[in-house]
Amino acid sequence: MAKSLQTSEPELLKPGVKAPVQETLLTPRFYTTDFEAVAQLDISAHEPELRAIVDELRADYNRHHFVRDSEFEQSWEHIDGETRRAFIDFLERSCTSEFSGFLLFKELSRRLKNRNPILAEAFHCMARDEARHAGFLNKAMSDFNLSLDLSYLTKNRTYTFFPPEWIIYTVYLSEKIGYWRYIIMFRHLESYPENRFYPLFRYFESWCQDENRHGDFFKALLRSQPQLWNNWKARLWVRFFLLSVFATHTLTVLERVSFYRSVGINPYEYNIQVIENTNETAARAFPVILDTEHPEFFRRLEECSDINLKLAEINSSNSPKIVKFFQKLPLILSIVGHLLRLYLIKPIDTELFREAVY
Repeated sequence: MAKSLQTSEPELLKPGVKAPVQETLLTPRFYTTDFEAVAQLDISAHEPELRAIVDELRADYNRHHFVRDSEFEQSWEHIDGETRRAFIDFLERSCTSEFSGFLLFKELSRRLKNRNPILAEAFHCMARDEARHAGFLNKAMSDFNLSLDLSYLTKNRTYTFFPPEWIIYTVYLSEKIGYWRYIIMFRHLESYPENRFYPLFRYFESWCQDENRHGDFFKALLRSQPQLWNNWKARLWVRFFLLSVFATHTLTVLERVSFYRSVGINPYEYNIQVIENTNETAARAFPVILDTEHPEFFRRLEECSDINLKLAEINSSNSPKIVKFFQKLPLILSIVGHLLRLYLIKPIDTELFREAVY
């Protein structure tokens, strides 16, 4: 049976307002980029496809979807203990991730408004969607007598600079893996409604279509830039970002197996399903994808997860910092070794069957 980190009790900034989780490599990040470089992107190669996706975004198919119905109007005190703590943690991380996307897309829309109208409108629509998601999740937290101060997050979170090409890679993967996370969980709970302990899960089917449309936009944007897929450097970067996203997903899911068990999901099987589907989807955008069927692939990712749990145990101990450092060093090097071995597995060349992929 999988181990799990015990979810800690929420810390408060003030009564009813949850303190943000400590920033780590696994927590959702806030990003900024070179807005001038984005404004200068030549999108003419895929402009018809981008315009078609903007039309879909403008239609706002989910504008009436995020409305709380009568099922929310009850006490949720019966959800307690580890299930309550793990669900609050899920809500917070999901809300923070959506809000991060909102801030980035909003700023891109503002900066590009008079420079690249097609991209500006797309980012405006995506910011609308992300804000709607974040607000819905934050309202769900209020059912558990907590909320996030999103203005506090805006001012106090560390912003990581990524060049535009990294933003395109990472946001594309974030949106597509988000789609598969939501739809797989929705389908599971549709089959086993007795495990759906809170009404938020009913919203995931339409919700994930927002993620899918956002991913489709970034796919078209990526393919409009040959330097992001049509050279050897791009192939190396694509492998790096695929592996980074899949490793982060594995560590995050297997840190929190108690949440997935609470909805009747096997976290190992869920992690494999999400990664395999995201990898297959990425073939539509990327020149290469990872060989997830290689016998070493998931074994090494799960080894990384086991080591990560040992690192968490060391971090939570009362040992002096210098002792913790030397305890953690061989474990960190072991994770790096596993990831390097995975990176060196021969990838699958998707350009060889590009017509079939499209």
